[in-house]
Amino acid sequence: MTPAPENVTKLLVAWGNGDEAARDELLPLVYQELHRLAHHYMNRERPGHTLQTSALVNEAFVRLIDQKEVRWQNRAHFFGIAAQMMRRILVDYARSRHYAKRGGSAQQVSLNEALIVTEERTAEVLALDDALKGLAEFDPRKSQIVELRFFGGLSIAETAEILQVSPGTVMRDWTLAKAWLRKQMVSTN
Repeated sequence: MTPAPENVTKLLVAWGNGDEAARDELLPLVYQELHRLAHHYMNRERPGHTLQTSALVNEAFVRLIDQKEVRWQNRAHFFGIAAQMMRRILVDYARSRHYAKRGGSAQQVSLNEALIVTEERTAEVLALDDALKGLAEFDPRKSQIVELRFFGGLSIAETAEILQVSPGTVMRDWTLAKAWLRKQMVSTN
């Protein structure tokens, strides 16, 4: 069961103000939700994926806890940063595999396939990261939607809630973002 957004927000703000008890109460709530989101995302991956759900969640969780300078505004802020961290972890993972392999020509793949972080897919993940950076410069909200949907594993409704827009807006932006990213990834191959 997902904790109420206002409870998470209240605990995040209290933790940001130095309340260690609020942090201790918050951690199991957000860890459980982060694990659920990462599990949802990793379920879409191919069997034999070398990065495990728990490893992704644990690394994101450690990085989130280490954020000492962040003043958490609300649940949306927290999970938005969590999705960005998951993306960075997956990209760093792909980059490390790419450095080890160094080679091979990129081939055209769908956006879903580009997110499979295996030895064969590291170049595509890196291309997706570059395309997402370009999209963020062009349209930050569309980039956030991709991060929340792909790297955070959120549904349309959850993404709309976090970004405080309508589900219809998320659907339109999602459709346009996917088309834009596909075009960018094909033009770089």
